[in-house]
Amino acid sequence: MKTPLADRVRPTELEQVVGQHHLLDEGKILRRIIESGEIPNLIFYGPSGVGKTTVANIIARRSGKTLYRLNATTASTSDLKDIIASRSDLENQNGILLYLDEIQYFNKKQQQTLLEYIENGDITLIASTTENPYFYVYNAILSRSTVFEFKPLAPDDIAIFIERAFNTLANENNADLVLEEDVLKIIAYGSGGDLRKALNATELCFLTGNQDYTNSKTKITVSNETAETLTEQSGMRYDREGDDHYDVISAYQKSMRGSDPDAALHYLARLLAAGDLQSACRRLLVCACEDVGLAHPNIIPIVKACVDSALMLGLPEARLPLADAVILVSTSPKSNSGHDAIAAAMADVEKGIATSVPRQLQNKHFDGEDAAIKGQNYKYPHAFPKHYVKQQYLPDEIKDRVYYEYGDNKTEQSYKKYWDEIKNK
Repeated sequence: MKTPLADRVRPTELEQVVGQHHLLDEGKILRRIIESGEIPNLIFYGPSGVGKTTVANIIARRSGKTLYRLNATTASTSDLKDIIASRSDLENQNGILLYLDEIQYFNKKQQQTLLEYIENGDITLIASTTENPYFYVYNAILSRSTVFEFKPLAPDDIAIFIERAFNTLANENNADLVLEEDVLKIIAYGSGGDLRKALNATELCFLTGNQDYTNSKTKITVSNETAETLTEQSGMRYDREGDDHYDVISAYQKSMRGSDPDAALHYLARLLAAGDLQSACRRLLVCACEDVGLAHPNIIPIVKACVDSALMLGLPEARLPLADAVILVSTSPKSNSGHDAIAAAMADVEKGIATSVPRQLQNKHFDGEDAAIKGQNYKYPHAFPKHYVKQQYLPDEIKDRVYYEYGDNKTEQSYKKYWDEIKNK
């Protein structure tokens, strides 16, 4: 069985690794750790295809330790015990380095077993995860490890590596390879920062390139069109259950809040390309209420109508009302006064600061014998000029509390002026 291309071109030295400059450039902390030869327990956190396994392999070779690999999706506690049982073998005299991929799939009991082996020094652990380790990894393991975040690779870094891969394929097949001008760029930008995806596209491009047998050596030409076809969907990095999902919807809402319609439309497009219509609609409604709110009160029914239209139309037509609504939210004046007001009120309620209701607001019209003042004494606002009369509405314990502060936008300031005139009189 032929070894996958990713393994055939995998770097064996740090100098061959592309990307992760914040970790591996000269003087950076991870590089210094690797070059020291004294390897602590490490956790590599980041998306797939960005070099976590490659760096772990290089670390193992430099450290002189025997490398064992397990994938937490299929490994069991007995697999761990088998590795520990081999520590006395001659080949393991320099120690064992365990590379555990997808550690988040180990349950708490399995992670506790792993912790035992880490603490007594039986193994050195390098764990990798595509999810945030602070949410998924047992705290005791985290406290005994150093976490490094691996980031998606830049297109320029990917282009360097896939050019190497094309040359490897050409040498293996004794072929002359011709790449049209933008092939490397198309694959690099279409891979979404995932080198493994880029390598898959590279191999497919090579295998499906136009072949010319007129010479003694096969000539393979890869066109821009072929590269575009094979990378058309590979740039979408999105998992509805993973960090990518939360990163995209977070960026979507923050772009609307930040009044950047272009960025908001970009993230809307990513949600829709992934078929995630529900998240696109929900966050849009939230943003209309939370971030525009009282600065443009009519925006809430407008956005609701757009969302209803999108859900009725379905994709791909749903993109039209949603785009309109996203642009409207992004370009509207902003106010989070309603958000802050309800947050402050909820904080008081959760603390149990006030539980009483003023007598004049209660839904009962009789008094007990112990009542100091008889009668409900409720004042009906509509019976007074301008439909307003001053009376206490908040409980006694917080009767002077102010939750709502008028925003500095035109709409709320007009309300403030109106009520200031009435209440001051």
